[in-house]
Amino acid sequence: MATLVCTLTMSKEGGVTVQVDNADAGITQTVTMDGTAITIEVSDGSDTSTFVQKADSVAITCKQFTVDAETIACTAEKQASLRSSDDAVSIESGTDMKLTAGAKLSASASSDVAISGANTQISAQSKAGMDGLTAEVAATQSLTLSGTSQAELSGLQVSVKADAQLSAESSGMAAFKGSMTTIGGNLITAG
Repeated sequence: MATLVCTLTMSKEGGVTVQVDNADAGITQTVTMDGTAITIEVSDGSDTSTFVQKADSVAITCKQFTVDAETIACTAEKQASLRSSDDAVSIESGTDMKLTAGAKLSASASSDVAISGANTQISAQSKAGMDGLTAEVAATQSLTLSGTSQAELSGLQVSVKADAQLSAESSGMAAFKGSMTTIGGNLITAG
């Protein structure tokens, strides 16, 4: 076992400092109480971790921070933020995950955004919208677009194409209208 050098320093101006030096491992542990803050520091010469507690704050600075508990609860009366400067952020749940906002919920990315799942559903209580420079909706098997009262498709130029059969049917009145209307085909049946 390494021989430790323990130092206790007491001062009316600087408070109390306890220092433990492990020369064999090159590690120094320091606890300082200066009347305004409690500072705990561990250093090996290249890396340093620091815990600073004041009356209104607690600050932890380290290279790697790990919390392992059966349950974890974090509550902020005002603002809460999670940020990674240089690497990715990963949030994972072994079962269900729920994300709730009391007001607006915004998600943005400077690059691509991907949402995937076995079944994916997006719903809105009032209005739902999707827009982009180009927009594409595709299904590998079948695609259904419907409106309970009205459905509308519009554009400067609209094309409807089927590789096999194309059907347009109305249980009520059907109207095809244009400044010029052309119907063509090898076989045309009306009636």
